[in-house]
Amino acid sequence: MTALSRPSLDLYDPWADCIRDFGEEYIHGSGIWNITDGVLDPTRDACAFLVEKARQEADLSRPPAEGRVHCDQFWITQDDGVIEVIGFVSFRHSLDNEFLRTEGGHIGYSIRPSYRRQGHASRALGLALERAREIGLDRVLITCDEDNLGSARTIESQGGVFESMCGIKRRYWISL
Repeated sequence: MTALSRPSLDLYDPWADCIRDFGEEYIHGSGIWNITDGVLDPTRDACAFLVEKARQEADLSRPPAEGRVHCDQFWITQDDGVIEVIGFVSFRHSLDNEFLRTEGGHIGYSIRPSYRRQGHASRALGLALERAREIGLDRVLITCDEDNLGSARTIESQGGVFESMCGIKRRYWISL
């Protein structure tokens, strides 16, 4: 069953397996690129850094860093008796900078290569939309690269309505 889990050192081993599965592939959509330039070493220190950074970005009692917004980072997990981390979701609470308004959107996600085309992205996006409803959003912007037809289908499967292109980004709105 696909679930969204808050980053935790308790999930270090399955997180490290996930990072190794991505290899040198740029981890699009997940928000990780904004912290690490997209590539991670699967070390406990890197995991601890991301766990702490996720905690800080989600902390509504603190203003976000300049140019940033409050953000919930999630690890997409599957528990079939053994927990696997199968990807990442970044849910931005607002679109309070030009990048998010044009290219980044509210929600980004990335599924590790060995788990793609199994419905995890659609299920994870649906769970992220539930979080958007929880904080009171009435619609969310989601983008994907023009040539990423799998992601476009995922967004459309969750009610995404194509609005426009911005450079190489397809822009979709989902009404909640």
